[in-house]
Amino acid sequence: MRVALVLGSGGARGYAHIGAIAELERRDHEVVAISGSSMGALVGGLYAAGSLDGYTAWARSLHQRDVIRLLDPKWSAGGAIKADRIFAEVESLVGDRLIEDLPIPFTAVATDLRARREVWFQRGPLLSAIRASIAIPGVITPVVMNGRLLADGGLMNPVPIEPTAAAAADLTVAISLSGERVAGEQAGPAREPSTPTWREELVGRVRRTVGRERGPDPEPEPEPDPGPEQLRITDVVGLSMDAMQGLVTRYRMAGLPPDVLVTVPVSAARSLDFHRAAEMIELGQRLTAEALDAAGR
Repeated sequence: MRVALVLGSGGARGYAHIGAIAELERRDHEVVAISGSSMGALVGGLYAAGSLDGYTAWARSLHQRDVIRLLDPKWSAGGAIKADRIFAEVESLVGDRLIEDLPIPFTAVATDLRARREVWFQRGPLLSAIRASIAIPGVITPVVMNGRLLADGGLMNPVPIEPTAAAAADLTVAISLSGERVAGEQAGPAREPSTPTWREELVGRVRRTVGRERGPDPEPEPEPDPGPEQLRITDVVGLSMDAMQGLVTRYRMAGLPPDVLVTVPVSAARSLDFHRAAEMIELGQRLTAEALDAAGR
Protein backbone atom coordinates (compact mmCIF):
# COMPACT_ATOMS: atom_id res chain seq x y z
CA MET A 1 0.00 0.00 0.00
CA ARG A 2 1.32 3.46 -0.92
CA VAL A 3 1.50 5.81 2.06
CA ALA A 4 1.81 9.58 2.36
CA LEU A 5 3.59 10.04 5.69
CA VAL A 6 3.15 13.15 7.85
CA LEU A 7 5.52 13.60 10.78
CA GLY A 8 4.67 16.13 13.48
CA SER A 9 6.74 18.39 15.71
CA GLY A 10 7.45 17.70 19.38
CA GLY A 11 11.16 17.61 20.15
CA ALA A 12 12.56 14.34 21.47
CA ARG A 13 9.17 12.66 21.19
CA GLY A 14 9.94 12.75 17.47
CA TYR A 15 12.02 9.61 17.94
CA ALA A 16 8.60 7.93 17.85
CA HIS A 17 8.59 8.68 14.11
CA ILE A 18 11.42 6.19 13.67
CA GLY A 19 9.29 3.49 15.24
CA ALA A 20 6.32 4.49 13.07
CA ILE A 21 8.43 4.11 9.92
CA ALA A 22 9.69 0.73 11.13
CA GLU A 23 6.10 -0.48 11.54
CA LEU A 24 5.10 0.73 8.07
CA GLU A 25 8.07 -1.12 6.60
CA ARG A 26 7.23 -4.24 8.60
CA ARG A 27 3.81 -4.25 6.94
CA ASP A 28 5.39 -3.74 3.49
CA HIS A 29 3.76 -0.32 3.02
CA GLU A 30 5.62 1.94 0.56
CA VAL A 31 6.15 5.55 1.62
CA VAL A 32 5.64 7.67 -1.52
CA ALA A 33 5.62 11.17 0.04
CA ILE A 34 6.79 12.71 3.32
CA SER A 35 6.17 16.03 5.01
CA GLY A 36 7.40 17.08 8.42
CA SER A 37 7.72 19.90 10.90
CA SER A 38 10.64 20.29 13.30
CA MET A 39 11.74 16.84 14.53
CA GLY A 40 9.36 15.41 11.92
CA ALA A 41 11.34 17.22 9.23
CA LEU A 42 14.60 15.83 10.61
CA VAL A 43 13.44 12.20 10.73
CA GLY A 44 11.49 12.49 7.48
CA GLY A 45 14.38 14.10 5.62
CA LEU A 46 16.83 11.48 6.79
CA TYR A 47 14.45 8.69 5.77
CA ALA A 48 13.85 10.24 2.35
CA ALA A 49 17.62 10.45 1.90
CA GLY A 50 18.14 6.81 2.93
CA SER A 51 20.18 7.86 5.98
CA LEU A 52 17.80 7.12 8.85
CA ASP A 53 19.49 3.90 9.98
CA GLY A 54 22.76 5.69 10.69
CA TYR A 55 21.00 8.43 12.63
CA THR A 56 18.99 5.88 14.62
CA ALA A 57 22.12 4.01 15.69
CA TRP A 58 23.71 7.30 16.77
CA ALA A 59 20.59 8.45 18.67
CA ARG A 60 20.34 5.13 20.52
CA SER A 61 23.92 5.57 21.75
CA LEU A 62 23.31 8.93 23.44
CA HIS A 63 23.32 9.32 27.20
CA GLN A 64 22.06 12.37 29.07
CA ARG A 65 25.57 13.80 29.47
CA ASP A 66 26.10 13.44 25.72
CA VAL A 67 22.95 15.43 25.01
CA ILE A 68 24.09 18.33 27.23
CA ARG A 69 27.39 18.47 25.33
CA LEU A 70 25.74 18.21 21.91
CA LEU A 71 23.18 20.94 22.55
CA ASP A 72 26.04 23.45 22.89
CA PRO A 73 24.26 26.10 25.04
CA LYS A 74 25.13 29.69 24.09
CA TRP A 75 22.41 31.82 25.74
CA SER A 76 22.51 34.18 22.79
CA ALA A 77 19.74 36.67 22.09
CA GLY A 78 18.06 34.48 19.48
CA GLY A 79 18.04 31.21 21.38
CA ALA A 80 19.63 29.27 24.21
CA ILE A 81 21.11 26.59 21.97
CA LYS A 82 23.01 26.65 18.69
CA ALA A 83 22.98 22.83 18.32
CA ASP A 84 25.80 23.00 15.77
CA ARG A 85 27.19 19.67 16.97
CA ILE A 86 23.87 17.92 16.33
CA PHE A 87 23.67 19.34 12.85
CA ALA A 88 27.27 18.36 12.19
CA GLU A 89 26.19 14.76 12.81
CA VAL A 90 23.19 15.18 10.50
CA GLU A 91 25.43 16.74 7.84
CA SER A 92 27.77 13.76 8.01
CA LEU A 93 24.78 11.57 7.09
CA VAL A 94 23.11 13.64 4.34
CA GLY A 95 26.02 15.68 3.00
CA ASP A 96 25.00 18.19 0.34
CA ARG A 97 21.91 16.31 -0.87
CA LEU A 98 19.22 18.37 -2.60
CA ILE A 99 15.56 17.85 -1.73
CA GLU A 100 14.56 17.59 -5.39
CA ASP A 101 17.03 14.70 -5.87
CA LEU A 102 15.69 12.55 -3.04
CA PRO A 103 14.08 9.22 -4.04
CA ILE A 104 10.97 10.11 -1.99
CA PRO A 105 9.25 13.50 -2.44
CA PHE A 106 9.84 15.47 0.75
CA THR A 107 8.62 18.73 2.27
CA ALA A 108 10.11 20.41 5.33
CA VAL A 109 7.86 23.03 6.92
CA ALA A 110 9.24 26.10 8.70
CA THR A 111 7.70 29.35 9.96
CA ASP A 112 8.60 32.81 8.68
CA LEU A 113 8.45 34.77 11.94
CA ARG A 114 8.26 38.22 10.38
CA ALA A 115 5.75 37.41 7.64
CA ARG A 116 3.77 35.09 9.98
CA ARG A 117 3.34 32.39 7.35
CA GLU A 118 4.44 28.85 6.62
CA VAL A 119 7.38 28.13 4.35
CA TRP A 120 7.50 24.81 2.49
CA PHE A 121 10.94 23.60 1.44
CA GLN A 122 10.60 21.26 -1.55
CA ARG A 123 13.80 22.27 -3.37
CA GLY A 124 17.33 23.17 -2.32
CA PRO A 125 19.79 21.80 0.26
CA LEU A 126 18.16 19.25 2.57
CA LEU A 127 20.32 20.18 5.55
CA SER A 128 19.34 23.87 5.39
CA ALA A 129 15.65 23.00 5.21
CA ILE A 130 15.89 20.72 8.24
CA ARG A 131 17.87 23.33 10.19
CA ALA A 132 15.21 25.97 9.57
CA SER A 133 12.30 23.69 10.43
CA ILE A 134 13.75 22.56 13.75
CA ALA A 135 14.58 25.97 15.30
CA ILE A 136 12.39 25.91 18.43
CA PRO A 137 11.76 29.56 19.44
CA GLY A 138 13.69 30.57 22.53
CA VAL A 139 15.64 27.29 22.52
CA ILE A 140 17.41 26.77 19.16
CA THR A 141 18.59 29.86 17.33
CA PRO A 142 16.50 30.77 14.25
CA VAL A 143 17.83 30.78 10.69
CA VAL A 144 18.00 33.67 8.23
CA MET A 145 17.47 32.44 4.68
CA ASN A 146 16.61 34.50 1.60
CA GLY A 147 15.73 37.42 3.84
CA ARG A 148 13.35 35.34 5.97
CA LEU A 149 13.72 34.76 9.70
CA LEU A 150 12.81 31.08 9.98
CA ALA A 151 11.87 29.00 13.00
CA ASP A 152 10.10 25.79 13.98
CA GLY A 153 7.43 24.69 11.49
CA GLY A 154 5.33 23.47 14.40
CA LEU A 155 4.44 27.05 15.31
CA MET A 156 1.89 27.20 12.48
CA ASN A 157 1.56 23.62 11.26
CA PRO A 158 2.54 20.99 13.85
CA VAL A 159 1.26 18.09 11.68
CA PRO A 160 1.65 19.30 8.07
CA ILE A 161 -0.81 17.20 6.06
CA GLU A 162 -1.37 19.76 3.28
CA PRO A 163 1.98 19.22 1.45
CA THR A 164 1.04 15.57 0.87
CA ALA A 165 -2.52 16.23 -0.35
CA ALA A 166 -1.60 15.76 -4.02
CA ALA A 167 0.53 12.64 -3.48
CA ALA A 168 -0.40 9.48 -5.40
CA ALA A 169 -1.03 7.57 -2.18
CA ASP A 170 -3.63 5.06 -1.03
CA LEU A 171 -3.37 6.16 2.56
CA THR A 172 -2.29 9.20 4.57
CA VAL A 173 -0.71 8.35 7.92
CA ALA A 174 -0.04 11.22 10.32
CA ILE A 175 2.00 11.03 13.53
CA SER A 176 1.05 13.71 16.08
CA LEU A 177 3.31 14.26 19.08
CA SER A 178 0.78 16.47 20.89
CA GLY A 179 -1.58 13.90 22.33
CA GLU A 180 -3.45 14.19 25.60
CA ARG A 181 -1.28 14.20 28.70
CA VAL A 182 -3.87 12.09 30.50
CA ALA A 183 -6.91 10.21 29.23
CA GLY A 184 -9.93 12.48 28.84
CA GLU A 185 -7.88 15.69 29.09
CA GLN A 186 -10.22 18.66 28.70
CA ALA A 187 -9.60 21.13 25.86
CA GLY A 188 -12.14 23.78 26.91
CA PRO A 189 -11.46 26.71 29.25
CA ALA A 190 -11.13 26.01 32.96
CA ARG A 191 -12.90 28.41 35.32
CA GLU A 192 -10.90 28.84 38.50
CA PRO A 193 -10.59 31.43 41.29
CA SER A 194 -7.34 33.41 41.26
CA THR A 195 -6.58 32.76 44.94
CA PRO A 196 -4.04 29.99 45.67
CA THR A 197 -5.37 26.97 47.53
CA TRP A 198 -4.11 26.18 51.05
CA ARG A 199 -2.31 23.16 49.61
CA GLU A 200 -0.36 25.28 47.09
CA GLU A 201 0.62 27.78 49.78
CA LEU A 202 1.84 24.98 52.06
CA VAL A 203 3.88 23.33 49.30
CA GLY A 204 5.41 26.69 48.41
CA ARG A 205 6.48 27.36 52.02
CA VAL A 206 8.01 23.89 52.35
CA ARG A 207 9.96 24.28 49.10
CA ARG A 208 11.33 27.67 50.16
CA THR A 209 12.35 26.33 53.58
CA VAL A 210 14.06 23.25 52.14
CA GLY A 211 15.77 25.40 49.50
CA ARG A 212 17.31 27.66 52.16
CA GLU A 213 18.57 24.70 54.19
CA ARG A 214 20.00 22.69 51.28
CA GLY A 215 21.24 25.49 49.08
CA PRO A 216 20.93 25.56 45.28
CA ASP A 217 20.93 22.29 43.36
CA PRO A 218 22.92 22.70 40.11
CA GLU A 219 20.99 19.98 38.23
CA PRO A 220 17.67 19.28 39.98
CA GLU A 221 15.76 16.27 38.75
CA PRO A 222 12.32 17.36 37.52
CA GLU A 223 9.26 16.26 39.46
CA PRO A 224 6.21 14.84 37.65
CA ASP A 225 4.51 18.24 38.12
CA PRO A 226 7.26 20.61 39.25
CA GLY A 227 6.59 24.10 40.54
CA PRO A 228 8.10 27.24 38.97
CA GLU A 229 11.25 26.95 41.10
CA GLN A 230 12.07 23.53 39.61
CA LEU A 231 11.46 24.45 35.97
CA ARG A 232 14.23 25.40 33.55
CA ILE A 233 13.65 27.90 30.75
CA THR A 234 13.68 25.06 28.25
CA ASP A 235 11.00 23.27 30.29
CA VAL A 236 8.75 26.32 30.19
CA VAL A 237 9.28 26.78 26.45
CA GLY A 238 8.59 23.09 25.85
CA LEU A 239 5.38 23.12 27.87
CA SER A 240 4.27 26.30 26.11
CA MET A 241 4.92 24.81 22.67
CA ASP A 242 3.06 21.64 23.64
CA ALA A 243 0.01 23.62 24.74
CA MET A 244 -0.04 25.74 21.58
CA GLN A 245 0.63 22.89 19.16
CA GLY A 246 -2.06 20.71 20.66
CA LEU A 247 -4.66 23.39 19.94
CA VAL A 248 -3.34 24.23 16.45
CA THR A 249 -3.24 20.53 15.54
CA ARG A 250 -6.87 19.99 16.51
CA TYR A 251 -8.05 22.93 14.42
CA ARG A 252 -5.97 22.13 11.35
CA MET A 253 -6.75 18.43 11.25
CA ALA A 254 -10.47 19.14 11.60
CA GLY A 255 -10.32 20.58 8.06
CA LEU A 256 -8.03 17.93 6.56
CA PRO A 257 -7.96 14.73 8.65
CA PRO A 258 -5.57 11.89 7.80
CA ASP A 259 -6.77 8.37 7.07
CA VAL A 260 -4.79 7.07 10.05
CA LEU A 261 -3.76 9.23 13.00
CA VAL A 262 -1.11 8.03 15.44
CA THR A 263 -1.09 10.11 18.62
CA VAL A 264 1.88 10.22 20.99
CA PRO A 265 1.02 11.81 24.37
CA VAL A 266 2.99 14.90 25.38
CA SER A 267 3.75 13.20 28.70
CA ALA A 268 5.85 10.54 26.91
CA ALA A 269 8.99 12.71 27.03
CA ARG A 270 10.11 16.29 27.42
CA SER A 271 11.18 18.23 24.34
CA LEU A 272 14.91 17.90 25.08
CA ASP A 273 14.97 14.31 26.36
CA PHE A 274 17.13 13.23 23.43
CA HIS A 275 18.75 10.47 25.49
CA ARG A 276 15.48 8.47 25.45
CA ALA A 277 15.59 7.31 21.85
CA ALA A 278 15.11 3.59 22.48
CA GLU A 279 11.89 3.91 24.47
CA MET A 280 10.41 6.55 22.15
CA ILE A 281 11.13 4.40 19.09
CA GLU A 282 9.45 1.43 20.76
CA LEU A 283 6.47 3.57 21.76
CA GLY A 284 6.10 4.94 18.23
CA GLN A 285 6.10 1.48 16.69
CA ARG A 286 3.56 0.16 19.19
CA LEU A 287 1.17 3.11 18.79
CA THR A 288 1.45 2.95 15.00
CA ALA A 289 0.69 -0.78 15.01
CA GLU A 290 -2.39 -0.15 17.17
CA ALA A 291 -3.62 2.67 14.93
CA LEU A 292 -3.12 0.68 11.72
CA ASP A 293 -4.84 -2.37 13.22
CA ALA A 294 -7.79 -0.23 14.30
CA ALA A 295 -8.06 1.14 10.75
CA GLY A 296 -7.73 -2.32 9.19
CA ARG A 297 -4.53 -1.36 7.37
